[in-house]
Amino acid sequence: MVRPSSSVLNYISHSYLVSESWRSFIFIPTTLALITSCFILFYISTTSNIFLNTTTSSTIIIHHPTLFLLSNSSSPFVVGYPTVTHHDQSNLNDSFEQTSDGTLGAATEVSYSDGVEEILQSEKATTDIGSKGQYGYNEVFHDEDLFLEDYKEMNGSFKIYVYPHKSNDPYANALLPVDFEPGGNYASESYFKKVLMKSHFITKDPSEADLFFLPFSIARLRHDPRIGVGGIQDFIKTYIFNISHNYPYWNRTGGADHFYVACHSIGRSAMEKAEEVKFNAIQVVCSSSYFLSGYIAHKDASLPQIWPRQGDLPSVDISERKKLAFFAGSINSPVREKLLEVWRNDSEIAVHYGRLPTPYSDELLGSKYCLHVKGFEVNTARIGDSIYYGCVPVIIANHYDLPFADVLNWKSFSIVVATLDIPLLKEILHEVSFEEYETLQKNVLKVRKHFRWNNFTVDYDAFNMVMYELWLRRSSTRAPLSQLVGISSC
Repeated sequence: MVRPSSSVLNYISHSYLVSESWRSFIFIPTTLALITSCFILFYISTTSNIFLNTTTSSTIIIHHPTLFLLSNSSSPFVVGYPTVTHHDQSNLNDSFEQTSDGTLGAATEVSYSDGVEEILQSEKATTDIGSKGQYGYNEVFHDEDLFLEDYKEMNGSFKIYVYPHKSNDPYANALLPVDFEPGGNYASESYFKKVLMKSHFITKDPSEADLFFLPFSIARLRHDPRIGVGGIQDFIKTYIFNISHNYPYWNRTGGADHFYVACHSIGRSAMEKAEEVKFNAIQVVCSSSYFLSGYIAHKDASLPQIWPRQGDLPSVDISERKKLAFFAGSINSPVREKLLEVWRNDSEIAVHYGRLPTPYSDELLGSKYCLHVKGFEVNTARIGDSIYYGCVPVIIANHYDLPFADVLNWKSFSIVVATLDIPLLKEILHEVSFEEYETLQKNVLKVRKHFRWNNFTVDYDAFNMVMYELWLRRSSTRAPLSQLVGISSC
């Protein structure tokens, strides 16, 4: 019998070890994939109320339109819903207007959609119930002392320079403040400019200005027959070209110390031909959704969409609020469709579309919770409505950068419900104890003054809160877009 040489034995031994090592290595990716899958399932199960509630999750089925992929210049693939196309390409109404007799009628203003709807299933379904003591949600401010100290400093030193325009300017209607009482769903835009021009924040000396205001009105340009929706982008592009060539201030920072205000959602698409405005300037807008391109949280600021109301604030005892929750509006989004599908015939949650049989104000005063549900945009005037009437807002609009979120603790006076959890809405609201609800409702009354426009500014009103948000952003400096492009091409 011939014995293998030692070299052959070593080779065989080495080959066996390599083979065994390789076989072990094959299982590593499989093991990693299994561990990752477990983590994902654990994450989903702990972030959605549907999975947290074992008694109902097995019977709840979420129906939604077929998802598809949209090609987008800023993002190669965006998950969205099929676009609703209208033959006249006109903007659709996102809410109702209150008529002179107090009933809810069809609005004369309409909301704009860029064709991409937020998916019903959010990336992370979360429900925030306010006033939970262990989280410190009882306070309406994140830090009241800091806010009051900063507010005092802002009030004494903050200066705004407005690019001047004369009354005989061809577009004075869109560049100068209105000389009438603003009204409608998008009045916030006009109110801000009207009050700003009469305030002590204005300076005629640009050298002492902290920020520069671009005074064009998106809402008024939209209704100007010379401009219209299709011409706004070219108007803004030309306007920025003119001020950058006639004044030195824009070019110093590429517009980073400039801002504009727009409540209508067309304001987002209006900047498509003026990218330095979109990426550098501060955009104070109602359509403050960070799900879609164009709004950059912390650089930009959320403008509250408030229906103007004058006179004494309404008051009603909690015991008079018999209805659990209320919503009325157009069914113009998958989120609202789901709300209607689940709760349209419920005895405690009232969901209406079309004309209301009773005054809108009575419904708000008679409900414990008022639903703010995403339409074509995350924003509507419903949060302002509910706060005005002392009704606790329930916000069902994912990716909404809420107004004054830098200052106000929304968890202390509202409830945020993920769109995925609409079937659990009643259960979520019933879980709030009477003591917790009482705290939420009292805090709603505390914050009402921050969601109110006045013809002449009043401390801590909506105007001053917007000014504070701007003051927080006054020191931001970004390189001009042209410089960034030059750097990237080097």
